[in-house]
Amino acid sequence: MCFSATANFVGSGVLAGLGVLTFTKVKHRRELLFAALPTMFAVHQFIEGFVWLGLDGVLSPAVTHGAGEAFVLYAQGLLPFLLPLSVWLFEPTATRRRAMLPFVAIGTVTSLYMLWALMTYPLEISVRGNSIVYVNQGTNYTTLAIAYVIATCGSLFFSKVRDMVIFGLANLAILLTVMAVKRYAFTSLWCAYAAVASVVILAYFWKSRFTRPFRYGEAI
Repeated sequence: MCFSATANFVGSGVLAGLGVLTFTKVKHRRELLFAALPTMFAVHQFIEGFVWLGLDGVLSPAVTHGAGEAFVLYAQGLLPFLLPLSVWLFEPTATRRRAMLPFVAIGTVTSLYMLWALMTYPLEISVRGNSIVYVNQGTNYTTLAIAYVIATCGSLFFSKVRDMVIFGLANLAILLTVMAVKRYAFTSLWCAYAAVASVVILAYFWKSRFTRPFRYGEAI
């Protein structure tokens, strides 16, 4: 999360437990990627724990930087693609899946650009206000941030699954709050609180376990 390595490791353990519980409620292969989000957030927060250890002087600069790169790789390079893709897979009808394609396309382009930028520009890691600041000059643009928000939250808002909309609202509220209060630490803080919001995913899988899977038909 933020504030310390301990907070990250404890949070990661809690999220991992939520992730395991979520997986036990999966009824169809199309649900797997969305159900995997809490577990992926758990791994993500675990990685940032090592960034904190490095910044505290426990680990070498090389290990610290490697952990930071892994953290940003998921937050910026993979999440904009994986989240809309998970919603697209989950939608129950071909019509709803077609409606999700623009978000998948935006997420794909955003992820590809960010992956290129992360490989091209150096990553700067520092601590400010008890939060970790990740700066990559190739991804530090407002237009890119807008595309990121559209990819990660937009598909959730247009889903026919009510709890996905709730998850999207929670993420957007968290995003706007972080931008207003600690924009400089956006990557670390938003991912931390989005991970906490993923409890909504478990709640949905738990309460809908008797009404799923949807009738997806033959096409994958």
